[in-house]
Amino acid sequence: MTTIEFDLVGVGLNATDTLLLVAKYPQLGGKVPFEREILSPGGQVASALVTCGKLGLRTKYIGAIGDDERGRIQMASLREAGMNLDDVEIRAGCPNQSAYIVIDQSTGERTIFWHRPECLALDPTHITAERIADARMLHIDGHDTPAVARAARIARQHGIPVSVDVDNVYPGFDQVLACVDYLVGSTEFPARWTGERDPFLALERIQKEYGMRIAAMTLGPHGALAREGDKFVYSPGFVVDCVDTTGAGDVFHGAFCYSVLKGASVWDALEFSNAMAALNCTRLGARGGIATAGEARNLIERGDRRLHDDFTGNHISR
Repeated sequence: MTTIEFDLVGVGLNATDTLLLVAKYPQLGGKVPFEREILSPGGQVASALVTCGKLGLRTKYIGAIGDDERGRIQMASLREAGMNLDDVEIRAGCPNQSAYIVIDQSTGERTIFWHRPECLALDPTHITAERIADARMLHIDGHDTPAVARAARIARQHGIPVSVDVDNVYPGFDQVLACVDYLVGSTEFPARWTGERDPFLALERIQKEYGMRIAAMTLGPHGALAREGDKFVYSPGFVVDCVDTTGAGDVFHGAFCYSVLKGASVWDALEFSNAMAALNCTRLGARGGIATAGEARNLIERGDRRLHDDFTGNHISR
């Protein structure tokens, strides 16, 4: 019998960002000075795991990191978060994934230019049962589809629930979705995957086709929408003083995994995840504002919400 050592194991991306702060994003062809330049670690799965670690969960990261300065910054951040890094592969002579993120300080919105070298690709044969089966839950993203598909299959074989963060359509990703229990896609993903523009119909189609427990999507400042069983749950976003939206989705996913592992209802999971994502937006960087559970609950109790008319109505339950 496998001994459970970790609450959450993650397989997927990390990145080291360069934040460029500008007073206002220029028009195409424009030229503006930037006010600050900051190196900041991030990445979808890595930041979700950091979030869970800060909330008190035992975490392990499986991924590839370059051996350059950006890679060293990433490793230092993950070590500081206290997660297990035994299955991280350091790629010699390979630069780490990087992104240049231009932050419009008038709104907090960001524009991202990113690059991931091929030398960071995960080999699916390196994803073994021994690396996955000692977890209570698995969290993955959409990159390196053969590797994350193998991780998801192993988890399914061992009765481990799988959560996925996905924003684009990847070849062969249906093999991943077949093993997913909790899908939380980007605002665009359900329509991109199904060709159905109505988000309610798109989520319903995905959930029914793949038999997942929850099919959900984030809605930026307007919160998140989820389908569980045959009912939809909509949780509006929170109004905060937004400094930087970088990493908000990653923190949302980490908070969602935390909520699932704590046995929260869908409504409570969405509320908590929205609050954690919103609070992260009040600081610079993908992991700059990861809050405590108490801070998130305080925002839930006292904060203002940003409702979206398209996601309220009789077909929404709480």
